[in-house]
Amino acid sequence: MVDVFLICVIVIGFFLLSVIGLYLVVKYQHPDDKNDAYIPKLVVLLGFVLAGGTVFLLPLDVANNSNFAGCEGFNTAVCGGLNMVLFWDIIYWLIPAWVFLLIPFCMFYYEADDGMLMAGTSIGAKPNSRLREALCYETFVAVIFGLIFVLTYFFLNTTSIPVRDWTGPDFTAGPLYDIEENNSTFSASQLANMQKGDVNILNANTVNPQLTTMEISINPATFYAGLMAWMGWFLFACFGGIGMAALPLDLILTFVNRPHHMDAVEFAEAQRLLRDRVNELVNVGELLKMEREENVQKYEKMGWREKRNALAEEKKTWIRFKQAVYLMEEDAEEFANCTENYRNYNPLIPIFSLMAGICALIISLCWVLQIILYMLPSPPVTPFLNDYFRWFETWFNLFGVLSVAIFSFYLLICAVKGCFKFGLRFLFFQVHPMKLNKTYMSSFLFNIGLVLLCALPVVQFSSSAFQDYARYTAVSQTFNVQLYYLKFFGWFWRSKVFEYALLVIILLTCIYLGCKPRDTSGGKDSIGLRDRLRARSG
Repeated sequence: MVDVFLICVIVIGFFLLSVIGLYLVVKYQHPDDKNDAYIPKLVVLLGFVLAGGTVFLLPLDVANNSNFAGCEGFNTAVCGGLNMVLFWDIIYWLIPAWVFLLIPFCMFYYEADDGMLMAGTSIGAKPNSRLREALCYETFVAVIFGLIFVLTYFFLNTTSIPVRDWTGPDFTAGPLYDIEENNSTFSASQLANMQKGDVNILNANTVNPQLTTMEISINPATFYAGLMAWMGWFLFACFGGIGMAALPLDLILTFVNRPHHMDAVEFAEAQRLLRDRVNELVNVGELLKMEREENVQKYEKMGWREKRNALAEEKKTWIRFKQAVYLMEEDAEEFANCTENYRNYNPLIPIFSLMAGICALIISLCWVLQIILYMLPSPPVTPFLNDYFRWFETWFNLFGVLSVAIFSFYLLICAVKGCFKFGLRFLFFQVHPMKLNKTYMSSFLFNIGLVLLCALPVVQFSSSAFQDYARYTAVSQTFNVQLYYLKFFGWFWRSKVFEYALLVIILLTCIYLGCKPRDTSGGKDSIGLRDRLRARSG
């Protein structure tokens, strides 16, 4: 029988995710997108619910206890009765659909309107041409990843699960006993006591179990969950590790560097420096515009390799320019909070940031200790957080489940933070910050895609970290048994490659941020960027 309380939790949980997602889209969207891009907004909203729901299913699975032996009928008191396998299968199919179909199509269609595809060929394009161009790009993406999915499943869908092979005793030579037949219910009292002959038969047939493997083919939904988790782990190990170190630091620095009132001398100096940076960035923007117009004709005369290198250099320059603009806007906002907005600035914001930073620091330290003490050693030194969650079960079960949810959702937040921090410090890809009333839909789509790619690694990582506490979950059966021994991919999880990588990145990020805790102001960078552009133009 299905637990009514869990049904209510599902309804309330997904309702809250929908409300939060809608709030983020409405409050963070750029004014230019206010009455436009409705389909990307819907994809972002449903993608947020999907990502949150993926992590939300883990504590729900813990509360459901579907793999507890008593759920078969003889002890259902702790069983929720939900078909969690069906829930997870739906999630396993929806995430690839969002990541490789809906989000890329929306990005291609949205960015075609801004003339960002094909070096400006989409400027002024009609809706039909934008749709056709987006469909062409999306078809290419779908074909490539479709082939990857089909070929990997065809060749790598076998899992070799270790089992112990027992040979049962043969009782044919043992004594026989008669049981009186009656209409009453069978009870143990009807059996005779074990005699010496029974003991001899058991001892003669006792054999040691042999360790062997059982090879089975897993279903497509489970395999694609493993494939998506394996692909997402490369992003989560990098960005999640950076975020677990950077998120607490940035929250605490928000309190340390809170706005202070400036005197006349400090105001004049800060205003002058900010004005000089704005002027330099305006000059850089003009130079970039001129260079882009000139390069359109130069690209036609270049060879393929030369053109690719030139486009890569142009893209890197634009990323550096956008980084400098973002940092300048951040400094301008801080300057405004110290001057004209000082009286209107909410003093509770730094205090809440400090409290959130301390909580984030505690959670990050707990995760690091859980990796070191439980996940990497074999056998584990201590269950650590598993004992903490089980302790909650002794007086209120819901707190243990909520703790799993908090620790899991925290990892997703760290992944987004780490991606933004990495993009801001290193110019490998465009920065997509989430700013109130300043976030374009392309940034929404990028961040939702990142969160969805990291959702399954977070679930796998959490189910492995809380394996003792979540031992009766359906997802533990999937990730810690079937996918754990999957051909090729299973080696990464059995060797704990990603856990070691995550821990190393956390430690390296702590060292790096200890030396450079704040993002650079960008003043010298903008001047250097201007000089390089003038040299290239000359």
